[in-house]
Order: sequence, then structure tokens, then C-alpha cells
Amino acid sequence: MLPLPTWDHLVVNAQDRLDEAAETYRKLGFQLTPRGYHSMGSANNLAIFGTDYLEIVGVPPHGRAQQQALLESPIGLNGLVFGTDVSLDIFAAAQAAGAALLAPQEFSRPVELADGRREDASFRVVSLDGIDYGRVYFCHHFTRHLVWRNEWRRHANGVLGVARAMIVSDAPDAAMRPYRTLFGDDLVSAIPHGLRLAVGLGNLDIVTPAEAAAQFGAALPGALGRATYMAAITFRVAAMDRAKAALGDAALRSERGTWVVPASRAFGATLEFVA
Repeated sequence: MLPLPTWDHLVVNAQDRLDEAAETYRKLGFQLTPRGYHSMGSANNLAIFGTDYLEIVGVPPHGRAQQQALLESPIGLNGLVFGTDVSLDIFAAAQAAGAALLAPQEFSRPVELADGRREDASFRVVSLDGIDYGRVYFCHHFTRHLVWRNEWRRHANGVLGVARAMIVSDAPDAAMRPYRTLFGDDLVSAIPHGLRLAVGLGNLDIVTPAEAAAQFGAALPGALGRATYMAAITFRVAAMDRAKAALGDAALRSERGTWVVPASRAFGATLEFVA
């Protein structure tokens, strides 16, 4: 049986500028977890929400040899991650459906807790193969209690969770094809100049450059010669005035009445805030 997609988290790549990226997101009203260091060489800070989160990932000096791919990938939205607690079943079902996958990979990172304890958070990921515009994978958390902790869920900007991720593509039909294979046609619907995958209570939109420009204009990241790229995140917030107070002059009012932080002020990812 094909899986039902839900957001686990989205990933912003900071390359070797993780300190700078973390400070940028703190100034936008996100509370970030202490720095974590993965056993596979990368490092991160997280903004934990109700049932999903934002990961800001980077490469410390000791991880450069292991994480050359991250260093060579553009700064900005770089990862779309779906949730699962049955990763091996997902792997088998997706392979049977014809999806191109990499072998499951397990890794860990130590977590510093407020009471001074350190425990290892551990994961298994199942990644799509052949995605040339970033990383798309399932994440199986073996230690969820070390990620979704109440002390990390409150943010000055009032963000409650991920409402949408946007991919910009010259060919939305072709870009949606791997997601149809993974999740089935019944979760995909047409939207103006693009397609939408229902992801839990949120969405993944794949739209043309013209449609993306109509929604975000100059707030979009540059295409950098890419025919398809991950561009924007829409966050659900508790209150729009609270979001604006935290975002300050970084936020612009969109024609749809949402607040938008341009990619140039959010480490390469366009951020939208909706109530």
C-alpha cells in the first residue's frame, strides 16, 4: 500500500555558514535548538513546531569530506522530508510502485537537554534517487522525544507548523511524477499553472516560474540556471500581528495579505506567514 504523505520537516542549506544562518532565523523570531552534530558529518539547528519542524543544516570544518554534496548545493531550501514510523515498509512499497530509491541509511546526533543530560537522537532515512534539485526523503525518528520537546515549540513569530512548500519548475507535470509514483494520483490536484500534492494538513505546490513570480515577485530566490528548484515555505502562525512584530522590517505585505520575507533575507528561502 502506498504511504500517505505528511510533513516531517523542511531543510534550509547554509553550506559552511551555519552560525550566520542560525542567527538570521533567530532574528526572524524562531527559537532554535542547541547545535547538533550528525554522525555523518553535518550539523544543524532546528525550529520545532507542533508536528513538524524546520532544519537549518550546514557543514562544520570536520565534516567537509563527508558532506561535499551539501557544500556544492545552493544555499536555500534544499530538503523536503516526509514522516514515517515504518520506514522499511515504505521502502518496500515504494520500490514495488516503481520509485527510484537509495538504500535506507541510519545515523544519529547527540542532543543537549535543558537539565544538562545528553542523549543520542537516532534516525533512519529513505531517500529518493534521481532528484537533481535537492534532497527528498522519508525520516523515521527512533527517538521522537528528543526532537519534539515542548520547551522548543514556542516561537516569538507565532509559527505553529508548515502549511506549504513550493517547487518552481519549467515542467510541473514532469516534476510531480516522482510524487505520483510514491503517493498515488488521487492526492494530486491541478492549481493555476501547476500541480498540488496534499501533504497531511498542508501542501506541496509545483508551479511554473511565472506563477511563482506572480505570488512572490522579487522575494523569490534566483533560479541559478536551474529548470526546477525548491523556492518557498509557507508557515501557519497563531496571529498575523504577532508574526509581523517578530519579523520587523524583513517582512513585506503580499497582495494576498500574507507576510513574506524575501529569500535575500532568509538565507536563500522565501518565507511566507499565514494565519
